Amino acid sequence: MRNQEFLNKLSNCINHCNYCADACLDEDNLKKMVDCIRKDKVCASACASLADILAIKGANATGLVKYCEQVCKECAEECEQHETQHCQDCAKACRECEEACKKYLAA
Repeated sequence: MRNQEFLNKLSNCINHCNYCADACLDEDNLKKMVDCIRKDKVCASACASLADILAIKGANATGLVKYCEQVCKECAEECEQHETQHCQDCAKACRECEEACKKYLAA
């Protein structure tokens, strides 16, 4: 399948964002985690949508890739502000996905 490496980065980001959002719900100061949860949800949805579109032969996904790059960046920036391991892991996955988006756009 074409774009397999890119799809793997998207899948990894989706999984980490969904896990992070769920783990944030267990944090003591839930109010502090609201933005993180929301950004996780948006990022996971954007990456999932992009993965679906990339599976369609000939689909023009450039606009969605640019959007995905931006939401991955925003999610990483939010998660990097939190010390919890799930947030740090999510930030790493988002940064990797952001880079994969840049690589895709540069090709």
